[in-house]
Amino acid sequence: MKNLLANRVKTLTPSSTLAITAKAKELKEQGIDVIGLGAGEPDFNTPQNILNAAIDSMEKGLTKYTPAGGLPVLKKAIIDKLQRDNNLTYKPNEVIVGVGAKHILYTLFQVILNEGDEVIIPIPYWVSYPEQVKLAGGVPVYVEGTREQGYKITADQLRAAVTDKTKAVIINSPSNPTGMIYSREELAEIAAVAEEKDILIVSDEIYEKLVYNGIEHFSIAQLSDAVKARTIVVNGVAKSHSMTGWRIGYAAGDADIIKPMTDLASHSTSNATTTAQYATVEAYNGSQDAVEEMRQAFEARLEKIYPQLSAIPGFNVLKPQGAFYLLPDVAEAMAHTGYDSVDAFAADILTEANVAVIPGSGFGAPTTMRLSYATSLDLLEEAVRRIDTFVKSKWQD
Repeated sequence: MKNLLANRVKTLTPSSTLAITAKAKELKEQGIDVIGLGAGEPDFNTPQNILNAAIDSMEKGLTKYTPAGGLPVLKKAIIDKLQRDNNLTYKPNEVIVGVGAKHILYTLFQVILNEGDEVIIPIPYWVSYPEQVKLAGGVPVYVEGTREQGYKITADQLRAAVTDKTKAVIINSPSNPTGMIYSREELAEIAAVAEEKDILIVSDEIYEKLVYNGIEHFSIAQLSDAVKARTIVVNGVAKSHSMTGWRIGYAAGDADIIKPMTDLASHSTSNATTTAQYATVEAYNGSQDAVEEMRQAFEARLEKIYPQLSAIPGFNVLKPQGAFYLLPDVAEAMAHTGYDSVDAFAADILTEANVAVIPGSGFGAPTTMRLSYATSLDLLEEAVRRIDTFVKSKWQD
């Protein structure tokens, strides 16, 4: 039989986050008491006012197709949100609603990349960025944001990485997996390079609402009209409103990019789920009290669990400023426990300590592992206790 698979899928790497989560679920089904710190989603239910809006829309018969780029009423809610929260002004033809921010990013790369175009991706990165770039025929170009730099890249690094094939740079702030946030000054320096080199900025702001210790999120598109014109802002309600399964994300940017994204969506998804769109209208137009309550809960967990995790031998942890992840560098711990691979280290933590963590190899950071604190404080403290016991039991001087 002929080879049935297209070349574009042969180099795909499965999502490490989903793989670990699946393994943890398998162990749980065997009756093993596994604590999962792998999932990238809030552990709260979607706020009640949003649930009510979804039910109401269905009862009114609002269950048919919508325009491919999103309901007009939802586009207006997004535009109002961007004005209210970010002081950014957009028109309806500069906004597209998609099936989650992941689908938005996939669609974006499909419409901006030609074969061989390069996209600069800071390390550590969210696992899907390189795969989506490659699927669009692009070439990921990695630039390391070291721990000493707060896991952020500098303008000088960006400038050195740009070639005549560079199409865009991805900025994810607050970051998955590091939780670090670019300051306004850092963003201004990066934007200056993007303007100098005439490249696009893909600004992934999905964790925008989850910021701590008085730090504020700032969108790079806020810097100036010129920067806004070359920036595609990507966001959604998954993390901010605990709506991961509703699959609503959006992009805001140049109409000449948003239109082909919408055209492509019309041939792939038709539209994001109608009920979820109406729910998102309420998410942005309704009370934001639940958003703040969840943010405060995450901050309280961070304050409690960060020093405990940092106390584990060989765990070097930068305190995150946003999102809900901790990314300890465990190179020292591995060296003293006989591991030469973070994947093997994480695998044994799962099977021996019964704690699911994500190895940093999937994020381009092979001496780290990601722990999500999107779970109860009791479970977090027990998980850290188990990991601590595991490391100390194998420690060799």
